[in-house]
Amino acid sequence: MDTSNRSVPGAQAVARAARLLRLVTSTAGDGAALQDLARTADLSRSTTHRLLSALRAEGLVDRDEESGLWMPGPELFLMGSVAAARYDVTALARDIVRALAVKTEESAFLSVRRADETVCLLREEGSFPIRSFVLSEGVRFPLGVASAGLAILSFLPDHDVDAYLDRHPDLSERWGRTHARAPLRRRLAETKERGFAVNPGLIVNGSWGMGAAVFDRTGRPEWALSLTGVEFRFGPDRIADLGRTLMAHAHQLSSRIAGARR
Repeated sequence: MDTSNRSVPGAQAVARAARLLRLVTSTAGDGAALQDLARTADLSRSTTHRLLSALRAEGLVDRDEESGLWMPGPELFLMGSVAAARYDVTALARDIVRALAVKTEESAFLSVRRADETVCLLREEGSFPIRSFVLSEGVRFPLGVASAGLAILSFLPDHDVDAYLDRHPDLSERWGRTHARAPLRRRLAETKERGFAVNPGLIVNGSWGMGAAVFDRTGRPEWALSLTGVEFRFGPDRIADLGRTLMAHAHQLSSRIAGARR
């Protein structure tokens, strides 16, 4: 937790509840079991149940009575509808993501940076029949793990990258040795030089991803377009072609966002 909030009454409870909300909404509508939420949030089952019950009373989460799984509640939809007017770019991006899927025949995505994570906002299926299902709407990954987050992190200022790595020294414990500081920094440098990110099956063996950052008016990478597919579709020559296509679509979306927010 941010040390600046430790003296604020109720801050710990709010932070825990917010953590559970993020976990529930990252299930992409499938629902999450109490024990899984408790383990991931590093809370006891009783504390997790108490917080979820309070959130349910406010309509922020819901519980399926048959399966016992916890899901996003109706109040989140209403809140999201209001927030979308300021933060949502999916209306601007939908046709670009669809065009990317059509042109490449791979699954295409739009993700947004949210603090130290990326959240998938849009998914469009490509026509190639064999697909990767690592990513879907609502799924979150830490920056630097999936290709979208790797692309975004690569183009943040150096001091922001340093601060992020200091905040997350345990990335390699959860995501493997390739996410330790030294190899991650190498991939960040390669991504910045190349212009787009490549994830060679580092999350799920055989499932490759590529990403290109999308920038706001000030030049900060706040979104990313990405592609996923099976390994044999990502040979060296095709990676170069896909990279150029990704960057062209990302540039188009960056220009559209800048123009829409003037």
